[in-house]
Amino acid sequence: MPPLRRRDRAQYIELVAKPQCFKPVNWRRNMFREVRVAAISFKPVKLDLQGNAVRLEEMFREAAAGGAELAVAPEGVLEGYVVNEIFDGEISPDEMNRVSLTMRSPVIGRFRELARSLNMCLAFGLAERIGGEVYNCAAFLDQRGRLRGKYHKMQLAEGHHRSWWFNRLGKRSRAFDTPFGRAGMVICNDRWNPDIARIPVLDGARYLLIPSFGSTARAQDRAVLARARENGVPIVEANVGVTLIASKGEIVALSRKKTAITHGTIAIPAPPSHRNRDRHERGFLAWRRREMPLRYRDRMGRRRQGRDTVEVGHDAKGRLIEKE
Repeated sequence: MPPLRRRDRAQYIELVAKPQCFKPVNWRRNMFREVRVAAISFKPVKLDLQGNAVRLEEMFREAAAGGAELAVAPEGVLEGYVVNEIFDGEISPDEMNRVSLTMRSPVIGRFRELARSLNMCLAFGLAERIGGEVYNCAAFLDQRGRLRGKYHKMQLAEGHHRSWWFNRLGKRSRAFDTPFGRAGMVICNDRWNPDIARIPVLDGARYLLIPSFGSTARAQDRAVLARARENGVPIVEANVGVTLIASKGEIVALSRKKTAITHGTIAIPAPPSHRNRDRHERGFLAWRRREMPLRYRDRMGRRRQGRDTVEVGHDAKGRLIEKE
């Protein structure tokens, strides 16, 4: 790195060094709750509701055997995600009436019972029927089998037409309470839009779940990681062909296998409160008591030496240093 004039060093510290120095404070252990999660990938069979339910139950059981407290499965995993085949004329729209579900259906009841028996939270995609309309839905069941939250996809890659009763747009996104804190969900194409992920976080979500059945390109990995970093929350994505778990702004587990159960641990940040604010502030002040005298001695020592320029870098712990 080229030498910096002294008047430029303060700006360099503000833009580059400060985030490095703050990292230990941001990730204090007592400000997070660690949760063991699993992201599931398998390709469901089109229109095979019962067969897909059997397969999904097997995958959930395997996820629980690996220690997961929460398991997430792909978008449209029960009906097989058939909207593209409807658009292409390969499947009749009327078939959606047969494979779409209400939240009181026996299939959903099956997974309520499974959640209770495994003592594990489940999140998965389905086609939800409400009256005469069908929505691309993600549901969250807690370890007692209770429906804690659901979400309807709000952004469609194919656009939307008012005649598409079989693929309605979601109208709102809200966070919901879970055993691990408030959560939010987005579905597949939603992940490309920062605003959609931001809405549940502004409603108090401390982690996000993304059931997907779409792109497996590296760009989608970057998009998911960007949503995690923008919002300061962990994300669990279950895509067909990509399972990704992000925590503390980094990818902690990733698989590109078509059939996979990927386990990982996420650190869910504590909700905003005066108590957590004060705890975080005390951590910063403790760091500052150590850091400011070091900076003072460094600055005064350099001034006494009469040096006009310094070459800067970082040590092994990421702290700013001046090179001799």
